[in-house]
Amino acid sequence: MRLSSQLKLRHLEVFVEVARKMSVTQAAERLGMTQPAVTRALRELEAVCEKPLVEKHGRGIRLSAYGEMFRDYAGRSLALTRDGVDLLRGLDAAEGSKVTIGALPTVSATVVPEALASIWEQGGRSRFSVMSGDNQYLLDLLRRGELDVVVGRLPAPENMVGLDFDPLFRERVTVVVAPDHPLTSLDAAHLPDALFGEYPVLMPPPASIIRSSVERMFLEQGISMPDAPIETVSSTFGRQFALAHQAIWVISHGVVRSDLASGVLVALPLDTDSTRGPVGLCLRSEHRLSPAAARFCAALKNVCT
Repeated sequence: MRLSSQLKLRHLEVFVEVARKMSVTQAAERLGMTQPAVTRALRELEAVCEKPLVEKHGRGIRLSAYGEMFRDYAGRSLALTRDGVDLLRGLDAAEGSKVTIGALPTVSATVVPEALASIWEQGGRSRFSVMSGDNQYLLDLLRRGELDVVVGRLPAPENMVGLDFDPLFRERVTVVVAPDHPLTSLDAAHLPDALFGEYPVLMPPPASIIRSSVERMFLEQGISMPDAPIETVSSTFGRQFALAHQAIWVISHGVVRSDLASGVLVALPLDTDSTRGPVGLCLRSEHRLSPAAARFCAALKNVCT
């Protein structure tokens, strides 16, 4: 038999109130129930748990050892349920506050706009502000409370102090060029070892999350690092420069996904699987999101599933 057919929300409400008051009479008054109804709910909950939760103590009652063990679980479950109901009930009224989102380049052109579009289509009319930038800059704003959430790659452990990470999916780096680039005629076996010797190279800056994985990938494949790369996180600049100046652009796949699908850019045949890493939500630890911010996070997760 399923637990949901045996355990009701009123069982938890009764147990939590009895545990707080240590009195069936006072719990019944607080809940607007009769004493027999409170006692019956306790007995039903004990039957579900298959353990005695309350025992006599002098002229009153106290929690049994099993009741003490169960108290925190019941309290947290009830609190979370109430918070969820309150959040949904207050969603429309509370959506007027602005939600500030930090989006790294890997998601600013893909899942973030899709999530915002889905909220709009469902009738959401919250005010959203989306800011892009490098990882360290956005995380600093998040810690100061100037952003509600940051969406992007998992930062290094030392940059996660005071923050939590909720993964959404994994993504790799790709190396792209214009369709008429001379290197597009070569297969992987014939790409020059000094791949970056003859053409300008666009690279993520050292402060970016993917830079270390890119350097490790090149080292593993025996490809020399460019001597003077142009470092940028701007997708607009990167796309234009790659198309106009035969540049090689090293970038997260999500940034150029639509360009690759439409043929605007072409990926070089390099094995970049070693650069795959988790992309997700960075949130301030212990911070309770506003209803509108929580709705954005839920929409983003839905888009990524």
